[in-house]
Amino acid sequence: MTKAVRYDEFGGIDVLRIEEVDRPAPGEGQVLVQVRAAGINPGEAALRKGAMTDIFPSTFPSGQGSDLAGVVAEIGPGAGRFSPGDEVLGFSEKRASHAELVLVEVDNLTPKPKNVPWEVAGGLYIAGVTAWGAVHSVQLEKDETVVVSAAAGGVGSLAVQLARRAGATVIGLASERNHEWLQSHGVIPVAYGDGVTARIKTAAPGNIHAFIDTYGNGYVDLALNLGVAIDRIDTTIDFPAAAKHGVKTEPGPNGRPGAEVLTELATLIAEGHLEVPIANIYPLTHVRQAYTELERRHTHGKIVLVP
Repeated sequence: MTKAVRYDEFGGIDVLRIEEVDRPAPGEGQVLVQVRAAGINPGEAALRKGAMTDIFPSTFPSGQGSDLAGVVAEIGPGAGRFSPGDEVLGFSEKRASHAELVLVEVDNLTPKPKNVPWEVAGGLYIAGVTAWGAVHSVQLEKDETVVVSAAAGGVGSLAVQLARRAGATVIGLASERNHEWLQSHGVIPVAYGDGVTARIKTAAPGNIHAFIDTYGNGYVDLALNLGVAIDRIDTTIDFPAAAKHGVKTEPGPNGRPGAEVLTELATLIAEGHLEVPIANIYPLTHVRQAYTELERRHTHGKIVLVP
């Protein structure tokens, strides 16, 4: 038997529990991974609350989690490019990574660089490929200016770094306690809240060419008010605003880049070109506490579970 997070109905954090389940057995093209770290994400909280059933239907009992990093425990037929003992990172498409052992399709895994910490590797997938997709979608060119909302959060903290690597001037909206971190990564910090439009205009060296929204709550409207073109606004979270105004939602709720992009991001981390801030690490058994912190929406970086 092995432990995994489960819930039987939509609801708040109180529906989450740790359950003893049978040890999974890898099938064709699958790898059984002993999880060392697994990130948590706002989308999982939305799924648990039943807020995304039109896009992602649920069946019960449901598992939870996409991000993961760990050690290969067993391989199934057709998964021979990995061997037991290999260190890997990747993602589950079965809502299953918040567990001690998880079955993963072989194509959803990539080798973990030795110098990338477990908690960083295990929290990389959703935030990393979402940030990568958003930055690519707004088509940044050298010396253009982009604004990123929630710039110190799980997705935003990576988006600002990737945008800087693209040669853009980056204005990051964040609370003042995170301004020093943003400045240390070459980002112009601006406090959010009342008067933010004026502060952005003051901080911008010229025109604002693009906007990446990783928070929702009216930032698409703010981007439009700043004069940013519709095809250069991307929201990773506010799908109703995107539908209303026609802005982008790359990589979108229905699909994200896969292991190839994950490999690229892991390499950047290993080479010291990308930092994944870790807000907190919780034991798997403290999954409720982890989501309590996440759902306050004030974390700097990623929250990770460790079995």
